[in-house]
Amino acid sequence: MEIKLPDLAENMQQAVITEWHAKENDRIVKDQDFVEVETDKATFDVSAPCGGVLVKIMKKEGEKVRADEIIAEIREDGS
Repeated sequence: MEIKLPDLAENMQQAVITEWHAKENDRIVKDQDFVEVETDKATFDVSAPCGGVLVKIMKKEGEKVRADEIIAEIREDGS
């Protein structure tokens, strides 16, 4: 499953990946906070929409990302 950055607050078009709480090949459970992002107004964690294995990180720490842009891929396993 491709994981996209969720919609940001109104008038916010991009954020910066500040910290990955998991690395590639880590097991992720549904609703686990796995990445922290920062906008010019707030810092927040993004939760996994499904359980599985984090197979690919598309954006590195420090990179800018737009709302709805793919940031990672999780291979689902129902966890």
